[in-house]
Amino acid sequence: MNKRILIAYATRAGSTAEVAAVLGESLSSRGFAVHVRPVKEEPSLEGYQAALLGSAIRMGAWLPEMVKYIKANQAALQSLPSALFTVHILNTGQDAASRAARLAYLNPVRLLLPGAEEVFFTGKMDFSRLSFVDRLIAKAVKAAESDQRDWPKIRSWIPAALNT
Repeated sequence: MNKRILIAYATRAGSTAEVAAVLGESLSSRGFAVHVRPVKEEPSLEGYQAALLGSAIRMGAWLPEMVKYIKANQAALQSLPSALFTVHILNTGQDAASRAARLAYLNPVRLLLPGAEEVFFTGKMDFSRLSFVDRLIAKAVKAAESDQRDWPKIRSWIPAALNT
């Protein structure tokens, strides 16, 4: 197998970094050569056979640094099998409104990488890891501190992009 995989992520409070690390460990245990990097390091895509890109959600959208990275690397990403993972704490229900809100998180990214596989993982809200402004926003929308990450779901995810 030994397919080289880049997992690049954008995070604010660390939950997405933890999800990316567990994805990396899980895929490594399946024989993939995985490198997990924060997008702020602007990792090169050279030498990779696939890319998994993930972001936390703030203000109903992927973090701007991840969108910027995808725009800057769009041509290279379109030539690689890729998948997108979103880590969020709101809109976790199975009702139509929650599903529509989740899908909307990726609208700008979907335009840049049409056809990329998408998965949504529930995240963690830890006020102690948020900036002052993010704490104010979280409290304004009545967010509750909780860890809703489904580790078995995260560990079992193998993007179809890796089977190509």
